[in-house]
Amino acid sequence: MSALLWGLVGCLSVLVAVQGYTLLVEPLVTITQALAVALLVGSVVAGGAYVLEPRLAAWAANRTTE
Repeated sequence: MSALLWGLVGCLSVLVAVQGYTLLVEPLVTITQALAVALLVGSVVAGGAYVLEPRLAAWAANRTTE
């Protein structure tokens, strides 16, 4: 479940960055392109969190016992 939340954070972060760039400079991409990139980033982040979370938890648990 937390991997999906990390994916959502990644997705929204891309959308915020695109919106901020649009407000300060000029539109970098269309909204459709921004949504596609955000979904791609969100899925990569969710997949990475799903794979790495158990490893990081095990590493942290071993670190505290040493």
